[in-house]
Amino acid sequence: MTTTDTARPGTASFAVRRPASQGAPAGLPPVGHFINGAFVPGSSPELLDVVNPATEAVLASVPAGTAADVDAAVEAAVAAQVSWGATTPRERSEVLHRIADILEANRAELEHLEAANTGKPRSVAEDDVSSTIDTFRFMAGACRTLTSLAGGDYAGGHTSVILREPVGVVGVITPWNYPLLMAAWKIAPILAAGNSVVLKPSEQTPLSTLKLAELVAGHIPDGIFNVVTGQGRTVGQRLSEHPDIALVALTGSVASGQAVAATAARSVKRVHLELGGKAPVVVFPDADLAAAAAGVRNAGYWNAGQDCGAACRVLVHESVAEEFTRLLVQEVASLVVGAPDAGDDVEIGPMISRQHFERVKEALAAAKAAGLRTAVGGSALEGPGYFIEPTVITDVPAGAPIASHEIFGPVVTVETFASTEEAVKRANETPYGLSASVWTRDSALSLSVPKQLDFGTVWVNAHLVLANEVPWGGFKGSGYGRDLSLYALDDYSRTKHVMINHGV
Repeated sequence: MTTTDTARPGTASFAVRRPASQGAPAGLPPVGHFINGAFVPGSSPELLDVVNPATEAVLASVPAGTAADVDAAVEAAVAAQVSWGATTPRERSEVLHRIADILEANRAELEHLEAANTGKPRSVAEDDVSSTIDTFRFMAGACRTLTSLAGGDYAGGHTSVILREPVGVVGVITPWNYPLLMAAWKIAPILAAGNSVVLKPSEQTPLSTLKLAELVAGHIPDGIFNVVTGQGRTVGQRLSEHPDIALVALTGSVASGQAVAATAARSVKRVHLELGGKAPVVVFPDADLAAAAAGVRNAGYWNAGQDCGAACRVLVHESVAEEFTRLLVQEVASLVVGAPDAGDDVEIGPMISRQHFERVKEALAAAKAAGLRTAVGGSALEGPGYFIEPTVITDVPAGAPIASHEIFGPVVTVETFASTEEAVKRANETPYGLSASVWTRDSALSLSVPKQLDFGTVWVNAHLVLANEVPWGGFKGSGYGRDLSLYALDDYSRTKHVMINHGV
């Protein structure tokens, strides 16, 4: 049995689906830092509450980590990396497969915990855990297939050999929108390349990462994977400045990336950044409009739009804009909003926090004040939890702030264009460069337009389709470095040239 809370008068007829009762999730992990293979208390008595965004209930409280806690974790990681970095690719592969097996055996518990901590619908949490498992399995195989320039005599009397080495200890900072999956995207290639890890999860969503630590404890070498919970300004800052950390990898906001890069620059350590996005969806007049609308329904509102690759900015040719908008509004109006335990058909969960909820509301209010038309949605929903209606804003003029700034919520804007040249120019007029999509049946356009778009991933007649075999990462304000694929292993290793003079 479920209950619903409807929208305020005058808004669309969305309602929040809620379970009749919702208790605390089973299998909560230990609350402490995970250092050198064991959970330990923090050096400070300060705790941070972890809130269920669908109910606003406190799930747990975790330590607010300090610089001293980071130092202890780094010390363990440095010691462990010496032997871990000397292992063979086969040995590292076996450990990654072991992690994947453990995750598979505990997937139901992980899905439930992730949904409770983030408010994700079941389908999204299930996909996150499946993708997490596949990430470890892919990297388990990938670390055994690395290739480099062939050894040979490139200078007379001298033989060159190219070595691929781990960089050492890697500091990792993960976001709140995909806590377990983004941790896996970092942990798997970092360990596969022979490095050790000190990871700071988002203070809002640390539970699944702590659960991962609990599950793998005793099954992987102590010290190669460490977790310190806490705030970015303390824990993240110390990771960025620590002299024994060779590289800092962050998935997060542009502001967070700028702060990490600025701090890391002082010690000239490498930085791997996957930051924000504002993905344009370019719909040409010959496109399958129904398929494009359905694609935006899925990719624009997946994880309630809290995705840096979300299909959140539609550019549609003016000749088909009316028909496309009609189809899109029809698709979006059918979305089911609710708490994770309110049914398998729930598709849209809450915003992650009160602060983010207010930020999305402010963006909607600004659009209304600017005179933009809301075709569907546009409001917050009453009752507990941070729920926003799935929203489509139409007739958006060129250069409108809502079309260039990341909202990170269930909001899609629709603009029009008159020519291919205008579409490309407008699509590129954003500080971000993470992802985009092109919708057309024209084979020439499907090849030429992606080449002109300044984004790290460009889909054609699809959006937000990912695979571990292909890279993910952006240009411009979306950062640099690549997650997934063999390119991630390149990023987390260093190349050494050894030249032997055999004429002596």
